[in-house]
Amino acid sequence: MIKLKNSQHLLIKYYFSIACLFFLLFACGNDNNSNQNRQVFRYNEHKNIGSLDPAFAKDNADIWAVNQLFNGLLQMDENLNVQPSIAKSYSVSEDALTYTFNLRNDVYFHKHHLFGKDSTRIVNASDFEYSFNRLIDKKVASPGRWVMDMVESFSAENNDTFKIKLTQPFPAFLGLLTMKYCSVVPKEIVEHYGSDFRSNAIGTGPFKLKRWEENIKLVFRRHNNYFETDDKGKKLPYLEAVAITFLPDKQSEFLQFIQGNLDFLNSLDASYQDDILTSQGQLRDKYVQDIDVIRGPYLNTEYLAFYMDTNLNEIQSKLLRQAVNYGFDRKKMMTYLRNGIGIPANGGFIPKGLPGFNSTIGFNYNPEKAKLLISQFKTETGNNSPEITITTTSNYLNFCEYIQRELQKVNLNVNVDVIPASTLKSAKANGKLDFFRASWVADYPDAQNYLSLFYSKNFAPNGPNYTHFKNEQFDNWYEQSFVETNIKKREELYAKMDSLVINETPIVPMYYDEVIRFKRKNISGLGNNPTNLLELKSVKKE
Repeated sequence: MIKLKNSQHLLIKYYFSIACLFFLLFACGNDNNSNQNRQVFRYNEHKNIGSLDPAFAKDNADIWAVNQLFNGLLQMDENLNVQPSIAKSYSVSEDALTYTFNLRNDVYFHKHHLFGKDSTRIVNASDFEYSFNRLIDKKVASPGRWVMDMVESFSAENNDTFKIKLTQPFPAFLGLLTMKYCSVVPKEIVEHYGSDFRSNAIGTGPFKLKRWEENIKLVFRRHNNYFETDDKGKKLPYLEAVAITFLPDKQSEFLQFIQGNLDFLNSLDASYQDDILTSQGQLRDKYVQDIDVIRGPYLNTEYLAFYMDTNLNEIQSKLLRQAVNYGFDRKKMMTYLRNGIGIPANGGFIPKGLPGFNSTIGFNYNPEKAKLLISQFKTETGNNSPEITITTTSNYLNFCEYIQRELQKVNLNVNVDVIPASTLKSAKANGKLDFFRASWVADYPDAQNYLSLFYSKNFAPNGPNYTHFKNEQFDNWYEQSFVETNIKKREELYAKMDSLVINETPIVPMYYDEVIRFKRKNISGLGNNPTNLLELKSVKKE
């Protein structure tokens, strides 16, 4: 009897899944056009998708899938500009409290027998009223309920008009409405399936659910009645189908992409980064004929955080916190550890790609300055052997060890403690760690989301202020930003807040992440965006 290794089992399962997918796509459709049948976009997810219900679209894998099936009032373009979607237009009252949305009258739900005679119907304002009520329903327990925290009321004025009233002005609110949590769902379908709507999703998106076998395959087919068109008036989407597999091993996924069995590869993994990219982030020559690379800013800041309420003198000292910021070369770190993917964080906490970003307010590599600050700390405190410990997870051990080596060169003793991700998450929320690695990916594309981590009323564990940073001037500016409706003035406030944080050094920004995508040459229309949202409605496959 021949025993197979686990990786072999996974590959056999993967190839079987691929075979099933193509049998399903080519055998069960009503369309016999072979050219259309070849229009299948194939990508892989490393973990199972948890739900196709937009009310639970929290993780990236879920968000990507939900984005193909559902629409909301608004959507975000590649430059983070809010654009109409099901709402053809909108207006905001002078006091910035009331938002009025005028809906399109040509948006249809995916076909389902529960709709009755026509198997579908047009979306109206009462559908949004139902969907938003469901989002805030405690029995539903949506993780996106917070999106409605500043909403006082919402209502369908008539079939075509939907109104939302806020408790206070919130300039970033339109950006929140682009989140998948705010997608429209049909009452009759949701109430029929209950919690099983997660696997029987009916939306309005460019694709409709065809089949889902969890951990094996997920297939979407073209929604022929989709409302959006391209700039020449041709109906979207161009693709006939989307096929998603669930191979968990990233090295195997990479091999499948290289062999042409996948059309797209998202992100960069250490298991293959040196094979596909040079140390400067360029595609290696052997892949240039078959593959394209798409790069751009990603709204994610990777950083180290000091717990400001600690009793440890080294952490309490601004001198030592500054020394850590001066003491390592961020550009060199990105070259050697990330093959040049990512932007060295020589600015503030706000990442590149967002208004308010400033590349000049941060720390540049200055080991002599770091040594001087550490020497000054020793003189002032009498502590001749200052020591700090960075707590991290195994995924970021190489970064922390690099920083450890660099700081030891400037006479600061550094330990690195590796713990499980779940343990780190709990410990940092409860103030159990003095110095730890963290990251912040934008919940919504506005710098205010990043600055919320330093507002004193947001102390963890009930809020995202893990450092327990507190500054009265910062708090005043932060509160002012909520009521400032002038975009330029609000951006100036963001820049001032970010500069204040960097000056007080409760954090050590390491790098601003980048979206990096690899695609086959025959794929076009696959863009890029700072939220790393996968948009397939305009993709073509030749």
